[in-house]
Amino acid sequence: MIDFRPDDPAPIRTATLWAALATGVLSMLLLGEGLAVNIVVVAVPATLAVYFAGRRAGRRPRPWALVWGVGGLALLTVPALRAAEWPTFFAVVTALAAGSLALHGGRTWPAVLLGPLGVFTALVTGPAWAWQGLRERIGGDRGRLAPLLRALVVAAVLLFVFGALFAGADAAFADLLGALVPDISVSDGPWRILLLALGLFGTLAAARTAAAPAHWDRVQVPAGRARGRVEWALPLVGLVALFAVFNAVQLAVLFGGYDAVLQETGQTYAQYARQGFWQLLMATLLTLLVIVVALRWAPRTRSSDRTLVRGVLGTLCALALVVVASAVRRMDMYVEAYGLTRLRISVLTMELWLGLVIVLIMAAGVWGARWLPRAVAAGAVAGVLAFGLVSPDGMIAERNVERYETTGRFDIEYARGLSADAVPALDRLKEPMRSCALWDIAADLEDRANSPWYATSWGEAEARRILEERPVSPGASGPACGVREEEALYP
Repeated sequence: MIDFRPDDPAPIRTATLWAALATGVLSMLLLGEGLAVNIVVVAVPATLAVYFAGRRAGRRPRPWALVWGVGGLALLTVPALRAAEWPTFFAVVTALAAGSLALHGGRTWPAVLLGPLGVFTALVTGPAWAWQGLRERIGGDRGRLAPLLRALVVAAVLLFVFGALFAGADAAFADLLGALVPDISVSDGPWRILLLALGLFGTLAAARTAAAPAHWDRVQVPAGRARGRVEWALPLVGLVALFAVFNAVQLAVLFGGYDAVLQETGQTYAQYARQGFWQLLMATLLTLLVIVVALRWAPRTRSSDRTLVRGVLGTLCALALVVVASAVRRMDMYVEAYGLTRLRISVLTMELWLGLVIVLIMAAGVWGARWLPRAVAAGAVAGVLAFGLVSPDGMIAERNVERYETTGRFDIEYARGLSADAVPALDRLKEPMRSCALWDIAADLEDRANSPWYATSWGEAEARRILEERPVSPGASGPACGVREEEALYP
């Protein structure tokens, strides 16, 4: 039986303990008001704790570990740049997965798929490992620990007393101190304690993993029993023929125009686009599943068998790329008819990523598949990063404003639900539609007027600047705000 469990870790370093404690304290102080640049600040001592633990265990950063680590830190810049919460959620979750891959390493499919879950297995062993190291230090070095604790207490008292005196003596210093020091009340004490525990124990779990990662590469997936040529190839050849016919029809429609097809089917332009996209997305997903299953059963004993596998699956992948292009075109038609929404831009991004996976599979058939698992994961990290950096809410607003300028159709109610990232695009609208679209966003920004600098994203700051220069008109909150909604984004 393959043992993938972690080895016993090296003793924890004092620097790791201090870095983990700093992460917990910063989490408690900075993360209670929302996510922005504060999450990058919190990630710095957490990264140091992981580095100290790995060095103590004799581990050295490898190229792919650096790729995952840099990618994870880059993903954490999305909350600092964008005000929308939904791309921030995807970015933070993907950053945690990339960080776990950096800690575990590995190049196989089990390592890439199970690596992001590895840190959770250390949530119990990490604090126990730290407690054991702390007990050893307290028992063996009491003479130096007590003076250090007394010095920290005295320093905290002095800073608090003199900081309060200086704040009372000068209003400018009080404002500066208020902007720099988090405002912690008794009412949110439980929430702050929870943030402290999450930061501290999460960092200890990551450091414990860096000191002794689970060996997911040792998990072996048994190879499937190879089938005969007819049993394996006949269904795939039929599927390839079906793909070829469908793609031929798509190309004929593309070059022959949609008018004849719409006239024959009785569908509208938008109905034709909406009907096809979701089926094509599912077809792309099922194609990937078919390829995975076919590779498991493919004959591979002779060179002619391997050539057959490459030829059939390569053709299927090439035809699947045409399906991806057709799905993307259908979504573009759909957006032209009804506008862009968060769901539509999300599934379109997913379709494009699936197309990238198909391209990587084709490349693996030529140059070997050893690098494929990590390349697919890296493509996912890069895709989520690009998705956050392009500002999806801003792109939605930009596309719908352009559509309004062309067609006169605009969904004000949907625009009101966008985040502050949409303000630069919505600001291009003429009054009274501009104020109608921006009213709810401006109200949300007003509610967050007292948010500290570390919990304010660049997108939110830019939206505030625009709305301060051109405030929304009074009375734009009612349903009759001056513009009739021609067509909703949800047909």
